[in-house]
Amino acid sequence: MAYLEKKDAIILLQDGTIFHGKMVSTQNHATGEICFNTGTTGYQEIFTDPSYYGQIMVTTNAHIGNYGTTDFDIESDSVKIAGLVCKNFSSDFSRPAADKGLFEFLEDNNLCIISDVDTRALVSHIRDHGAQNAIMSTQVNDVDQLKKQLNDTPSMKGLELASAVSTKEPYYFGDENAQYRIAALDLGVKTNILRNLASRDCYIKVFPFNATYEETLSFNPDGYFISNGPGDPAPLVDAVAFAKAVLEKQHPLFGICLGHQVIALANGISTYKMHTGHRGINHPVQNLENNKGEITSQNHGFAINKEEAQSNPDVKITHMHLNDDTVAGIKLISKPCFSVQYHPEAGPGPNDATYLFDQFIELINTTKQETI
Repeated sequence: MAYLEKKDAIILLQDGTIFHGKMVSTQNHATGEICFNTGTTGYQEIFTDPSYYGQIMVTTNAHIGNYGTTDFDIESDSVKIAGLVCKNFSSDFSRPAADKGLFEFLEDNNLCIISDVDTRALVSHIRDHGAQNAIMSTQVNDVDQLKKQLNDTPSMKGLELASAVSTKEPYYFGDENAQYRIAALDLGVKTNILRNLASRDCYIKVFPFNATYEETLSFNPDGYFISNGPGDPAPLVDAVAFAKAVLEKQHPLFGICLGHQVIALANGISTYKMHTGHRGINHPVQNLENNKGEITSQNHGFAINKEEAQSNPDVKITHMHLNDDTVAGIKLISKPCFSVQYHPEAGPGPNDATYLFDQFIELINTTKQETI
């Protein structure tokens, strides 16, 4: 399916910088925090990852769309990014397994797409000046009006977005006859996380972002999981209360990305907004417990306070990001709980960290034995 005739378009950043490109979508206007992902593959998984909700995505790979889309590569029920900015957008694809082209897939989701952008210059600007709000539009001759709209766009700092992507009602995933029962708090969970748990003989009940610990008890879970998701972790008071209740009862608890930040907050460790964040599939992490390196998939714009984690007597830092020395994983000394800032389920990305799901199962088995 050929895409529409290209129209002149601009990307206006909060600091007043303008980048020019061509609009290739029917939807011709979008706002959100602009960020970039350095992955060379996996664009469909990225675009449907709930952690990117409300963000304009700049892809550093020069070609986007050339291998189409498949139903299997969808990480949620719809496209979650606010807009796409790329260098070369292809409506043609050559992947035999593809169900449709990327243009058709994004048009079905009413996504704003700008191509023919100098993405190297744009990414360099974001890297130097930080992730910030932006507006993409075909109103190239009305910059003053766009600036007014941009000023009305809320900052990602302090913004609660989990409620926009979380399930409204509990649902189940996996085989109900599986050995382990997991209660998952959905802050924006990726489907591949649930697949990884189900493949390890888990039956998962997924709860809304504001579920209480008491609401999970009838499911009689063997372990608890807090998912990834978008936005600032600080406003998630219900999720923090959920984590505190699980920890107080000494249940096994595993957190990923936003879930990792929620667990940190539940233990008195603050979070902060990063300059640009980590978004890509080749981020180096060191496992401090075995001194091995991992190449990881990451997607986050907030991190936990390293000094506060180090000074907390019940917290042990288990993983560190080797590029900027930020905390990439922690575990609690007195409670059966651990979390990581990155995505062990990948999708897209390497499989270096899938052992963490096995570690979660081991934690469940150990906790069961200790309570017998």
